[in-house]
Amino acid sequence: MHVSSLGFRTDLALLTSSGSLVEDRGTHLVVRSPENPSYFWGNFILLAQPPVPGGEKEVVGAFHTEFPEADHVSIGIDTAELTDEARAAFEAAGLVVDVATVLTASRVNLPRKVEAEVREVTTDEDWEGRARLSQQLYPQTPEDTFMTYARQKNAQERRLVDAGRGKRFGAFVDDVVVSTAGIFVTEDGVARYQSVETHPDHRRKGLAAAVVHAAGQHALDHLDVRRLVIVADTDGEAIGIYRRLGFNDAERQLMMEKRSGEWATLDS
Repeated sequence: MHVSSLGFRTDLALLTSSGSLVEDRGTHLVVRSPENPSYFWGNFILLAQPPVPGGEKEVVGAFHTEFPEADHVSIGIDTAELTDEARAAFEAAGLVVDVATVLTASRVNLPRKVEAEVREVTTDEDWEGRARLSQQLYPQTPEDTFMTYARQKNAQERRLVDAGRGKRFGAFVDDVVVSTAGIFVTEDGVARYQSVETHPDHRRKGLAAAVVHAAGQHALDHLDVRRLVIVADTDGEAIGIYRRLGFNDAERQLMMEKRSGEWATLDS
């Protein structure tokens, strides 16, 4: 199956580079992350096209067949076009339909100065702090459950760092990481951002812009990258930050998911 979406193509490149498996079924891909089964977008199916009318329940059933132990549903479609009827059918099946925005840039504007140390995430303590930061964004999820997921995400990402594919940067206040962004090469000349996160108590202080700039500049200066790719909620606050840094809208990315209640985020 040929993947045309820049968003999903870069997603898949990073997943396979960090140990995930992709099975091509012709009409769709099955993506698995055996070491991290609770990673929603590491365990999903990607359809080449929207299902035929009335086929939405069959698609959800196919996910459950592929992932019988999963307590989530994650389905992507390699096109952002979805009819109102199909959207309603997926929503009736309990899924939230999200059309995110994929943005790109060839340079990153310099952000304002911040009251934090912006540097690479390097030590075990730094990476554990990154996991703790992520956990703060999911207060309803049991801590043990989330930290198992977050530490495995760290392990996957550190494999990319060790392979020379990129870095994660953090903004540190009193030696605690409070904002972070990763950047990794996905294909020749292209790098994709991963998991831009900021602690709720440290938002609107310019920290997200600072770490996104640091990560992007590293890719441009040291990884032979010419195109930066980042994905944002179309209606979220972050997209304005990225646009001010010089990113421009490139396409839409269609993602649908169903989460158990304990995975509700601070932003939901």
